[in-house]
Amino acid sequence: MKDDLAVQAAAQGDDDAIRAILVRLCQVTQMGFAAVARVTEDRWIACQVLDKIAFGLEPGAELEVQMTICNDIRQTENYVVIDHVDADIAWQRHPVPRFYGFKSYVSFPLILSDGSFYGTLCAIDPEPRLVSNAAAVAIVEGFASDVSAILSAKLCAVPKSISTPTSHPQAG
Repeated sequence: MKDDLAVQAAAQGDDDAIRAILVRLCQVTQMGFAAVARVTEDRWIACQVLDKIAFGLEPGAELEVQMTICNDIRQTENYVVIDHVDADIAWQRHPVPRFYGFKSYVSFPLILSDGSFYGTLCAIDPEPRLVSNAAAVAIVEGFASDVSAILSAKLCAVPKSISTPTSHPQAG
């Protein structure tokens, strides 16, 4: 049974525009799995998922946050892009790609309009993919910005108070 945070995260990701972005993310990166994740200090929760590689997650599902690269992104707010884990000296011995069996990876932070970190837009694939070129990075960064805007509209909406200007007649 999902707790309140998992239910909320899945509800926040239940959005046709977010689903369309995940489709585009998989097309652009040629990766088979993409997700929007709510990432906190102690939780990684899938908000929305596109899974063409049978990774096995659905909205509301969780991964152990300490076993995600998204946790590093939460701490630094920097994106991570890996073309080929085995050929990347910084990642070839990292436990996360080995544990999940992916060879290529992209993940960008989702920063809400109030400046707070929400989570990540990420994609993985069991095959190497060329995703570190400037054009691909710019496109994925744009997708992350779009998802951040959608989530911000849902979560950071400030109720507008109705105010009428007060006019004071001036003495003549």
